[in-house]
Amino acid sequence: MTTFDTETVSDPVQMRRVYGTFATGVTVVSVGGDEPHAMTANSFSAVSLDPPLILVCVDRDALMHQALSRTGVFGISVLAADQEAVARHYADRRRALGQEQFEFADWRPGGRTGAPLLAGAVAHIECELWRSYDGGDHTIFLGCPRGMRRYGDGDALVFLGGRFHRLDMAPSAVVTS
Repeated sequence: MTTFDTETVSDPVQMRRVYGTFATGVTVVSVGGDEPHAMTANSFSAVSLDPPLILVCVDRDALMHQALSRTGVFGISVLAADQEAVARHYADRRRALGQEQFEFADWRPGGRTGAPLLAGAVAHIECELWRSYDGGDHTIFLGCPRGMRRYGDGDALVFLGGRFHRLDMAPSAVVTS
């Protein structure tokens, strides 16, 4: 039997290249309160339907790590295909902080958490922090959704291979044999 010859896991550049082969959606995670903050995150996933849980992974050195730990509630804006500029803004570590960072895009506070939710997103989820787990240089935050809404049937922004993409969501033909 022939085996696949994989490489040793030690090179962060190679790890990013391999991890980048998996397409992800793009979100902006936000917290409100006296020190509101937001960040772009593609490490977001649904975890469970019963109980309803989602996860977001945040670098331990990111400002969001402390903000999310402190507030215990957060919002998720699932970005639409035309919101690449929004994704880039909230990924830029040089942007203004506090309330000023939200002058870039239209937003409203979530009715259940007060977390800023971005206009134009294809979906919003408001969560209460449920648990957090060590994830190496990140923390895995599990949130229990307290409110959510899908808007229309627009396409979401996708991240693959280190770049943003739009998907052609036209239904494909089913091939049967």
